[in-house]
Amino acid sequence: MSEMAVSDAGVPEKKRFKLPSAYTILFLLIAFMAVMTWIIPAGQYDKVMNETLGQEVAVAGTYKVAESNPQGLLEVLTAPVTGIQGTIDLGLFILFIGGFLMVITSTGAIDAGINAAVKNMKGREHLMIPILMLFFAAGGTVYGMAEETIPFYVLVIPVMIAAGYDSVTGVAIVLVGAGIGVLGSTINPFATVIASDASGIAFTDGLMLRVGILVTSFIAGVSYVMHYAKKVKDDKSLSIVADMEEANREHFLKKSGSQEEIEFTTRRKIILALFGLTFAVMIWGVASAGWWMNEMCVLFLSSSIIAAVIGRINEEDFVNTFLDGCRDILGVVLILGIARGISEVMDAGLITGTILNWGESALVGTSEVVFVNFMYLIHVVLSFFIPSTSGLAVFSMPIMAPLADFAGVARDLAVTAYQSASGLTNLITPTSGVVIAALAIGRVSIVKWFKFVAPLMIILALISMGFISIAVI
Repeated sequence: MSEMAVSDAGVPEKKRFKLPSAYTILFLLIAFMAVMTWIIPAGQYDKVMNETLGQEVAVAGTYKVAESNPQGLLEVLTAPVTGIQGTIDLGLFILFIGGFLMVITSTGAIDAGINAAVKNMKGREHLMIPILMLFFAAGGTVYGMAEETIPFYVLVIPVMIAAGYDSVTGVAIVLVGAGIGVLGSTINPFATVIASDASGIAFTDGLMLRVGILVTSFIAGVSYVMHYAKKVKDDKSLSIVADMEEANREHFLKKSGSQEEIEFTTRRKIILALFGLTFAVMIWGVASAGWWMNEMCVLFLSSSIIAAVIGRINEEDFVNTFLDGCRDILGVVLILGIARGISEVMDAGLITGTILNWGESALVGTSEVVFVNFMYLIHVVLSFFIPSTSGLAVFSMPIMAPLADFAGVARDLAVTAYQSASGLTNLITPTSGVVIAALAIGRVSIVKWFKFVAPLMIILALISMGFISIAVI
């Protein structure tokens, strides 16, 4: 293989250094923790049943040294397997979500909704910015819309350029919109549900706080993008990609005419309404009817069948489409298992208690406000190395949730700190395939993107930290 690659402009460039995948990083963390069981002293806490959480929790101040139980190669290789077994109910739920999303997508309802919004806003393109960002934010907060956004860059960017804006505006509408939704996840199965499950709480705990973060962050994000867009429309030289204006107009507008228009029929409107109703019923079921994984799996399977009937998808196509959705999301299930394997090794090696004891000692004299913000900043850093929201949740929450108990902080605040930090970092992290794909489609370098989004990230960080700080006062 050649050491050089060719850029879009035909200029040879050095191949970029590529970080390992989330799977490899998490597996290396399992191995690292196994090594730590030979180094860190073993210890345990006394545990008591917490009726509110429905599980045993460590009691602060009861730590004692235990006989060491170092983990070897066999335990390292076994950990992902036992981890998958330990997350099988959550994993099945994730698979059913994947099948449901693929069935809905195959009907064209989501694409048609976007196309209808773009068409109806013709001549009022500045209004498309908040409307489209609202759509993507809704997808982010409800089901962690990420990879699903990639086809929309091809649709949105040419429209924005034709309206007098630039490619950065188009990228920001999709990437920032969905990113803010993930940052303010309310019922996102791939962040909020997984993190809450790993913390031993219902994902509806802390819901209103996350809604506050979502709404405030969305207003800030829309205002920021609209301000930039207006500035660029008034003076093209102020565009971050001003040097590529003519090239981008030729590149995107030449291709835009080939975009197939998908009609937003009554049938597709009904399916889109079913999509929203399904998640609303899920919230009701968990919050009021005592539902959990089994009931939610049945809900999404039932909604998939109803969508197939409304969309006139025959039995064979429905089964294949549903299985394709499960197949696409299988990686998330494997990440859950591998990440859970980290805590399996730590627990078996009896070092979890020792690490918790170190955290308890460090928390002495600190306020709840300091703790939640420290937890937020830790997750900002961790997200660079583990861009997978689900992988990070299962990796960090088994440690962070008990630490929150010691600090006198509710576990749902620990979940909110994790997801808002993870969502923030995933707006720029080069380890995220979604970010890299978005910037490649928009022909925006990651350096220029960081220049554009850095001020907004500071604003979003202050919003999240402000909310979690006020919540503990």
